[in-house]
Amino acid sequence: MGNGSELSAVVFGLASGATWGVGDFSGGLATRRTPVITVTLLSQIGGLMLLVCLALGRAESLLSARDAIWGGVAGLVGLVGLVSLYRAMAIGQMGVAAPVTGVLSASLPVAFGAVTQGLPDPRRLLGFLLALTGIWLLSLPQERAGRPAGLGLAIVAGLGCGGFLICIAQVQTHAVFWPLVASRSASIALLLILALTRRGLAPPAKGTLVLIGLTGAMDAVGNTFFVLSAQAGRLDVAGTLASLYPATTVLLALWILRERLTRSQSVGILLALIAVPLIGG
Repeated sequence: MGNGSELSAVVFGLASGATWGVGDFSGGLATRRTPVITVTLLSQIGGLMLLVCLALGRAESLLSARDAIWGGVAGLVGLVGLVSLYRAMAIGQMGVAAPVTGVLSASLPVAFGAVTQGLPDPRRLLGFLLALTGIWLLSLPQERAGRPAGLGLAIVAGLGCGGFLICIAQVQTHAVFWPLVASRSASIALLLILALTRRGLAPPAKGTLVLIGLTGAMDAVGNTFFVLSAQAGRLDVAGTLASLYPATTVLLALWILRERLTRSQSVGILLALIAVPLIGG
């Protein structure tokens, strides 16, 4: 991988994390007032419309059956992670749920990349270690007794999001948007089935449509940046940098919701910032 592609992988990975962080924050806020199935379904539909327009505008070639299947599997696995994350942030503290999800979703691509692409060089390994440690520090709860609310859901979310990153990276075409269209179509189909069978669909609460629309747009854009990052470089680089999105969510929760940033969370953000140039070189 040349210097140009390395830089592209880093830039796209960081952009993915930033946009995902905004989308997760707005999705968590919307889920506090509207059922999670409604928020997820409407945001996914909005993101699908955006992705179809981008695919048509770029005149991308259609997917092979293999790539369409991988895209669909990624969508189903990612949906489990997304719904679990929104619910975890709705019933618990965003500054805990998002980082726990992030450290797990980063760990899976790193492990998968080590097996399929070989171990990275020592400098990059150090960057991975610092990034994962930083995300773990971000996940430590504030000083209080008992397990943080929504922690179990956050763990499920991390496994689902990490699985999405691995599955969507298996698409072999150079197309960017059609794989994400396949992913989003599969997740919407499953959501519709869940909504009809469990009757969890309800009209969005007043004032949440803007949050839901922002969630769908940021998720779609974040997915696009991740695919571009994975195509330009190693999966573990793309996955780790994209999984730094908890820093964005934590900072937004600090600024807008006045959630307190603990000392460990501050150190976690500092380690994540140090890790970026080590990973990207």
